[in-house]
Amino acid sequence: MAKQAKARKRSTFSWVMEFAGTRRSSYVISVLLAIANVVCGFIPFLYLANIVRRLLEGTADFSYCLTQVLYMGLFWVLSRLFHTFSTTMSHKATFEVLAGIRRQLTRKLARMPLGDVLDESSGTYKNIIVERVDSMETTLAHMIPEVTSNLLIPFVIFGYMVSIDWRLALLSLLTVPVGFACFALMMRGMKEDYTNTIVKTKALNDTAVEYINGIEVIKAFGKAKTSYDKFVTAAKEGSDCFVQWMRRCNVYQNTAMAVLPATLLPLLPFGVSYFMNGSVTAPDLVMLIILAMGLITPFIMASNYMDDLSKCGTIIGEVTTILTKPELKRPERLAQSPVGTTICLNDVHFAYKEEEVLHGVNLTIEEGTVNALVGPSGSGKSTIAKLIASFWDVDSGEITFGGTDIRDIPLDDYQHRIAYVSQDNYLFDLSVMENIRLGNPKATDAQVIEAAKACGCHDFIMQLENGYQTICGGAGGHLSGGERQRISIARAMLKNAPVIILDEATAYTDPENEALVQQSVAKLVKGRTLLVIAHRLSTIASADQIILINNGRVEASGTQQELLDSSDLYRSMWHAHIAAKEAEDVA
Repeated sequence: MAKQAKARKRSTFSWVMEFAGTRRSSYVISVLLAIANVVCGFIPFLYLANIVRRLLEGTADFSYCLTQVLYMGLFWVLSRLFHTFSTTMSHKATFEVLAGIRRQLTRKLARMPLGDVLDESSGTYKNIIVERVDSMETTLAHMIPEVTSNLLIPFVIFGYMVSIDWRLALLSLLTVPVGFACFALMMRGMKEDYTNTIVKTKALNDTAVEYINGIEVIKAFGKAKTSYDKFVTAAKEGSDCFVQWMRRCNVYQNTAMAVLPATLLPLLPFGVSYFMNGSVTAPDLVMLIILAMGLITPFIMASNYMDDLSKCGTIIGEVTTILTKPELKRPERLAQSPVGTTICLNDVHFAYKEEEVLHGVNLTIEEGTVNALVGPSGSGKSTIAKLIASFWDVDSGEITFGGTDIRDIPLDDYQHRIAYVSQDNYLFDLSVMENIRLGNPKATDAQVIEAAKACGCHDFIMQLENGYQTICGGAGGHLSGGERQRISIARAMLKNAPVIILDEATAYTDPENEALVQQSVAKLVKGRTLLVIAHRLSTIASADQIILINNGRVEASGTQQELLDSSDLYRSMWHAHIAAKEAEDVA
């Protein structure tokens, strides 16, 4: 925790350096090319000064002026080339850096406890990983090379002006304090304003996702107006916060942009006075005027990125808030390999936030057996399954796998040993074939089809529009709930893990298909350890062990007959299930 607290205190610059570290050499080259761009962009001013000086002295001829102009053109072309190479390199490096940040974020989510992930809406994560990270592109790709070079130009120009006449050089800077004061006033409260836009944009994203995902329920219950009003309100607040922010900044920004470039206002009257009393020559005065006109423009161009830099700080704060969250405590390497697949829960306590839901759970799931978790809704069955699947860490006690505490097994290693199927399994917007193949990316098409046949999926898949090449849609939206579950089971079976957890995985299947899936699962799990959470008790009546969970504790365990003989709660649940099943059959 101390390490995480220290990480949170790191500056924005240190995080930027870490993110950009993988492409540091590219950024260094980009900056050097940008500096070359600056130098080549300044040299034409020197040639122009020579032309002006010769013209005023009356010693210029056509060939000399033509030669000078050609040199000016050459260095201008070189300047453009260096600028192109610089920005190309910085953009390429930046896109790779942004991809790396997104990979860090997604890997982090996989290592975080599931409860911490679910505390934030999917819209928030999507907004940070996609839009927010993408908005860092301007800062990284442009600011690093271009601000460096744009800040260098004024110093070079000012140094040259000082070498001509230090008095007029200083006078040309009189507008700078006024302009910077306006910028300072504009920046007041910027962090709060930008944070407000982020909060309102998050709310808009979350409301939009909720509205779209719940459109079916909204229409079914006639809530279109109230739901749409909520979305409209979020959209208006999302726009108003930007409008109000920009309105407050407009006066200061416009004043600064008008005053800063007006370097000739103090320079011209004093310059003319110095020329008339002979303290500055005409060629030098003309040169100072030309240089003064380009003195502040690079500063203004650099200042355009200050807004992006401030935003970048807020965005990096959002990114690093995720990156510094606690992870599941797992080692990098496996010190002691588990022996077998027996799973034991020893005095396990677990709480969602402040509310404890498991109170000293003790149970053993023997290797190669079929086990069922049953109990009233909210008793803690799914929590136990998720703890065994290592979605969370226990608050106290331990869970062992093959005699080894699962917290001593690397997360990737442990996940290869467990196949988990829940009632809300997610299918990706890929073909049915590819969704099943996710269980084993190396599986051939024939092996995928074999797994689908074994799980009773093949027939309905072949009836789809394009068979196994049918696209499932976002979250599997093109398929029914039962079809999604059966494909998820086929995916889990293809994984060929030694332990299989089915968390009410047949909840959406009709009785006929449920029986088919149960028969298929029974064949496929021979020699493996199976843990089932089922709401239809008849489907787990033949389990080797039925574990009755009630109020976060193991109330009883044993075979079907043993529980019927010893547990009043199980007996009442069984009779209720049989009565409901008979009523369903009659209907």
